[in-house]
Amino acid sequence: MNMMVSRRTLLGGLALGSAGALLPRAALAWKIDGAALYPATSAFIKGFVDRRELAGTLAAIGKGQDAPVFFGAGVQSNDSPTPVGPDTLWRLYSMTKPVTGIAAMLLIEDGKMTLDQPIADFLPAFANMKVQNTPDGSITDVRPAKGPITVRQILTHTAGLGYGIIQKGPLRDAYNREGLFGGQVSRLPIPGLPTTAPAPGLAAFADRLATLPLVYEPGTRWSYSVGLDLAGRLIEVVSGQAFDAFLKARIFDPLGMTSTGFRVPASDVARFTTNYAPMGGALLPIDPATSSIYLDQPPVAYGGGGLVSSARDYDRFLAMLLGEGTTGGVRVMKRETAQLAMSNLIADSVERKGTFIDGQGFGAGGRVSLANSPGGEGIFGWAGAAGTIGFVHRRLGYRAAGYTQIMPSDAVPFQSKFGETFFKDVMA
Repeated sequence: MNMMVSRRTLLGGLALGSAGALLPRAALAWKIDGAALYPATSAFIKGFVDRRELAGTLAAIGKGQDAPVFFGAGVQSNDSPTPVGPDTLWRLYSMTKPVTGIAAMLLIEDGKMTLDQPIADFLPAFANMKVQNTPDGSITDVRPAKGPITVRQILTHTAGLGYGIIQKGPLRDAYNREGLFGGQVSRLPIPGLPTTAPAPGLAAFADRLATLPLVYEPGTRWSYSVGLDLAGRLIEVVSGQAFDAFLKARIFDPLGMTSTGFRVPASDVARFTTNYAPMGGALLPIDPATSSIYLDQPPVAYGGGGLVSSARDYDRFLAMLLGEGTTGGVRVMKRETAQLAMSNLIADSVERKGTFIDGQGFGAGGRVSLANSPGGEGIFGWAGAAGTIGFVHRRLGYRAAGYTQIMPSDAVPFQSKFGETFFKDVMA
């Protein structure tokens, strides 16, 4: 099998790409009023199925607190006639990050920690971190960090932590060797992905991470990292609850997100998607729904990339954000906490040139648009490694998400052009 999964596979689809994947033509899955209300977006997502580049696509768009409009095309899997829909289950990957960021903000609202509190107050192993003298160079040529890692920094990718999908050389090898992954892909061996076992839990994940050097001084540079995965362990320690239990109690249950979690129960396999990779003009199933790695409880509840959810569920989360902490008569967090979470939490001094947020800001687990950003101010959200994307536009009063399953996510420009296409409809 001549297929290599590059580092960008798990990045959250932040670049353009193309593929000529061939698959059976599938019928339009949802014939609601999406085509009339959002014609550009409807034609855009349907086109990938018509051109046989993707098995299935779905959009979920809501204005204010109105009910969302779902529209899509295609099927959950090429070997299944089941059309995609609002309750289809998708691998969110890095769209998990804003959920984890909001969970951490709830503990700040509770007064159990503060944004600028050192995480070593709760995770002592991080008290005396070292920094590589040469980023991605030797992991023994190091110096003491000039300052502590704070809660703010792990939520905004400014702690100096690394990522196995970003780093190179000895540090990347050490992350892979220690099982410090940001998510799971398949039971199948995938060329280009590490074959070592993941850390056996969030506690072990954090302890192992603390033994490795930082890439950059805390608070100096934006660098995509395992910070939100570490935040999961911080949430466990601060709250006294398992991370997944905290998410369920404080976010999922109040919002009625009954289809969101870190694994897919056997009873829900019939609405789960297959994940694909393009190969030789076809789509190769790298994680078939019926034998998916997500059918088992993962060793780590990855706060940076582990959730599976439906478009209906994730829209409820986005509606809560757009409602500044409340939706459907349920208040999950205070207005000021929600506003803070979706604001730019990084200082102007933080270096971000050449990164995924060049010219933009970052909040609690998601990108924050600035006045000169495409689309203007008010956007908060993030994307996932298998092609999903979700955001709120607070200034325009919309929430939007696009769903498909392909890795790398930039194999086709579904994710990278979804927001731009959505704005065409809204501005029209």
